[in-house]
Amino acid sequence: MAFPYENAAAPGGKTEVLPIQKAAPAAVVIETAGNEVELRRHMRAKTGVVELKTEKVRFSQAPTGSFGFIAPPSLGIALVMQSADLELDKVAPVANAYEVHKLADGSGLLVGFMGKELAPEVSSSERPHTLRIAIYSNPLGKAPLIVAVPIIKLMVDRMPTRIEPKKLDSAVMLEMDLQSTANRKSPIGQ
Repeated sequence: MAFPYENAAAPGGKTEVLPIQKAAPAAVVIETAGNEVELRRHMRAKTGVVELKTEKVRFSQAPTGSFGFIAPPSLGIALVMQSADLELDKVAPVANAYEVHKLADGSGLLVGFMGKELAPEVSSSERPHTLRIAIYSNPLGKAPLIVAVPIIKLMVDRMPTRIEPKKLDSAVMLEMDLQSTANRKSPIGQ
């Protein structure tokens, strides 16, 4: 017996499969006190990522469920230019590097620190269409909370800036718009 819709298939028996549009992950905010090492460990556990196995790898080639680091200038250029890929290091190349998580579904999160006043808005499912935020590479008095925001929802129009311009290892601030919908057709590297 033939399948009832068998004759409705495309000529040659092949059908086109459209790619599935994945939803961007939600922002993650951890409102726990702790030192930087503990906060990063907690975030990695929450997002389900482990250290990269190779020294350097592009985001698109990194295994899912892994994390790496990127220097602020490289991150800034990639996000401002909406580059297709990020070059990640297994170990932070500089003291003020940003951390990037590649989740099990292949999407990316930018990890950093922010002030307590914006945390409720960032993690809210009913956040305004666009929210202007600043994410710092390292915790500061004014930015004690660790956050992870979906890269696909970021619009960046300027390069990161050092908090203390004369100190090379100073924490860095990256200002950006966190949008409620994805601003790219697909996540970086996919």
